[in-house]
Amino acid sequence: MVKLTKIYTRGGDKGDTSLANGDRLSKDNLRIEAYGTVDEANSVYGIVRLHTDGFADDMLMRIQNDLFDLGADLSTPATDADGNDFEPGEMTLRITEAQVQRLETEIDEMNSDLKPLTSFILPGGCQASTYLHLARTTVRRAERLTISAARDVSINPAAIRYLNRLSDHAFVMARYLNDNGRNDVLWVPGANR
Repeated sequence: MVKLTKIYTRGGDKGDTSLANGDRLSKDNLRIEAYGTVDEANSVYGIVRLHTDGFADDMLMRIQNDLFDLGADLSTPATDADGNDFEPGEMTLRITEAQVQRLETEIDEMNSDLKPLTSFILPGGCQASTYLHLARTTVRRAERLTISAARDVSINPAAIRYLNRLSDHAFVMARYLNDNGRNDVLWVPGANR
């Protein structure tokens, strides 16, 4: 259970912050950048949810909770000597394959009724779809930063897969909410030459 009684601690005033295990890192460390961008993506999903309800909103609420899990995962280094300890525990949140699979199932459900793409699409259409494209690009940045961090430290492979599927999920949901793709804004190559 999280209990916050004081919001500011002054602990980061010199430009560093704590990981879940207490280790201190510079705030511009790639691991910190990665989970900070996950937090940013979560905020964008909050904006999306201002424009959704029902089935879509239920999915987005689960995603927002998953993104907190993901931030906790990325802020918790592996504890075994080989850097491969990514099993969830009572005190350690980790992204699991079940969370990745749930995204894939939801993508398949939404995609089953979409008309096929005949062009790349531009971010647009309804408000929820437009914000989902912002969420998608923010998630892609989080994925790039996570992969960069993984070059130097052990990162849960399921976390990287989750980010990859989540950007696909945002893309498909944007189309789904654009009247099953009928209101997608299509890119016209070279239209303004």
